[in-house]
Amino acid sequence: MTAAAEDASPLPLRRHRGRSSLLQSEAAQGFALISPTFLYALVLLVVPIVVILAHSFWTQNYLTIDRTFTLENYRVALTEPIYRDLLMRSLWISLLVSFFTVVLAYPIAFYISFHGGRHKGLWLFLITIPFWTSYLLRVMSWKVILGYNGVLNSGLMGLGITSEPSTALLYNTSAVVITLTHAWAAFAILPIFVSLEKIDRSLIEAATDLGDGPLRSFLRVTLPLSVPGVVSAILIVMIPTVGDFVTPKLVGGKDGVMIANAIEAQFGKASNWPLGAALSVTTMLVVTAMAAATVLIIRSAARLAR
Repeated sequence: MTAAAEDASPLPLRRHRGRSSLLQSEAAQGFALISPTFLYALVLLVVPIVVILAHSFWTQNYLTIDRTFTLENYRVALTEPIYRDLLMRSLWISLLVSFFTVVLAYPIAFYISFHGGRHKGLWLFLITIPFWTSYLLRVMSWKVILGYNGVLNSGLMGLGITSEPSTALLYNTSAVVITLTHAWAAFAILPIFVSLEKIDRSLIEAATDLGDGPLRSFLRVTLPLSVPGVVSAILIVMIPTVGDFVTPKLVGGKDGVMIANAIEAQFGKASNWPLGAALSVTTMLVVTAMAAATVLIIRSAARLAR
């Protein structure tokens, strides 16, 4: 159809053709592909957050919930020493776990990327093997490694032999940090490895040709260019660590309790959902601010290093 004939066609027909071409465009087809995933994420992620946010402004009245708007739960979450101290301890533990995990993961990722050769896939496969087992089983294994010998003691007592359990490294903050560091090690290795794989090796060769030694070329070329992987590893480890309540409960004891244990108690035995929701929202906001600050600090340090 010529342009003159198309101009002469009725207005509704032209609008129909316009809508048809819009539906057949790449943008419309792309949206049709992502829309199921978007709706799935909306239902499973956004809706629960909205529900928790709404509960945080209500009040628990014995077995019923008073839906009168109030900020009392946030006042308790931010001013009560027990919750404030638990939040600070959780943030400190998450920072320690993130630091030790990245420090241990970086050399492994560096070796696989630069010296793994054709066996890189095998190395990555071996790293993921421990994570085929249950998370709870790995935590219980660390409980035994760190000194828990209750099962052994019960067997010895049956033979008339008594032995006191050794808990020098168990039921404290150190036990929580060690266990969580191992639990999240693979999740730090993989993003760092991907970041190292993207580095152009000719840049390192150029630094060597210009007189840089291995250490200087690493500090000036490899490390700054791998910062995106380091940042990803820190965020992947730090954010979920704050919300872990299984590990502190099993290996932390009284000295290793974290804010997630208090939140779990409010939704469980205490049956105070509004306070638990307020603690959850407060923790989420504080962790978001801490993660943003960490990213800014690391990127600023990387720019200065260049």
